[in-house]
Amino acid sequence: MSRFSLRTSFPRTPNPLSQAAAERHARGLPLLDLAETNPTRVGLPSPEVDLGALPEPFRYTPEPFGLPTAREAVAAHLCQRGASVESAHVVLSASTSEAYGWLLKLLCDPGDNVLLPAPGYPLVDVLARLEGVHTRSYRLPAVHGFGLDAARVEAAVDARTRAVVVVNPGNPTGHFLHEGELHALADVCARHGQALVCDEVFSDFAWDEEEGRVTSVAGRSLPCLTFSLSGLSKVAGLPGLKLAWLHVGGPAHARDEALARLEDVADAALSVATPVQLALPALLAHAPRFQQALLERVRHNRERLIQARPADAAWDVVPSHGGWSAVLRIPHHPGEEATCLRLLEEGVRVQPGYFYDFGGGAYLVLSLLPTPEVFTAALVPLVRVLSPPPG
Repeated sequence: MSRFSLRTSFPRTPNPLSQAAAERHARGLPLLDLAETNPTRVGLPSPEVDLGALPEPFRYTPEPFGLPTAREAVAAHLCQRGASVESAHVVLSASTSEAYGWLLKLLCDPGDNVLLPAPGYPLVDVLARLEGVHTRSYRLPAVHGFGLDAARVEAAVDARTRAVVVVNPGNPTGHFLHEGELHALADVCARHGQALVCDEVFSDFAWDEEEGRVTSVAGRSLPCLTFSLSGLSKVAGLPGLKLAWLHVGGPAHARDEALARLEDVADAALSVATPVQLALPALLAHAPRFQQALLERVRHNRERLIQARPADAAWDVVPSHGGWSAVLRIPHHPGEEATCLRLLEEGVRVQPGYFYDFGGGAYLVLSLLPTPEVFTAALVPLVRVLSPPPG
């Protein structure tokens, strides 16, 4: 009998929520999906770029870090956002997931660990397991609006911690790093010899003009090795085109050694397709149009959500400053799963907080991407289930 690795022995039993959604679909019943996060399915603008009209799209020029013109386009994009970066420090990958995998290979031996924020999107846990790397959590305290507490990060460090991952803004909490938080975190990383990995895929999507927030660690003068990650999936709403990037920064000697080692890792994959690299300047030129439309969508949907909440409701919308999601704090009883199942009966899908490792309360997570028509229609049963009549 064939044997398989423990790294791929993931649970296969469907959870009650996925079972209930599948049963509803099998019965042909409609579903207002407030868990939709695919920007290509919610009527947002697409780029007017003809990939077939690119010059020499089938010519193969293997470059471990990506074509120079594409890396220069990323550097220009980062500079337009206020970073001071060089294209020589930009590495292209097919996705941020692949970039995470490369960084886990670069920084960790099997059995080492990286620190992840909780609550947070559970992707890196899976990627780390596939690399034989462990994960440890540091809590983002709700009392601080799920902001970062460097003391909690340092308390989670052990002898085999190799990197700290921070998501800016948090997904799904929507909290941006502040200057004080970043410098305290960089100090922890420098003192313990760890790299700082900053996932910035949602950093273009700030809802307000909050002062003191950090939009990127790229190009920052920090005392530790840094990696900032983003890509077309969120920046331009194009997850199907499979191009992401990471910027390597920090002290020059550590940065240059990291780049030298990453070149060997990337050269083993050569994963980014030539046509999307050739089209990257035009695709990034489309990004502001997409971002403007998306920000208008999420701002208005969030306003609809806040306005729909009864003044005396036992639930509330958690304050946040950016991203694509809204987090609701709900009563402990009947709890997250029971509330999600009740909403599914009413034809609305949301996600429970435990999907994201929320603690210290009961939470729901809603996507703000759906069309205004879908979102508005879903608010009626949502408010009815969350705000039942007394008695």
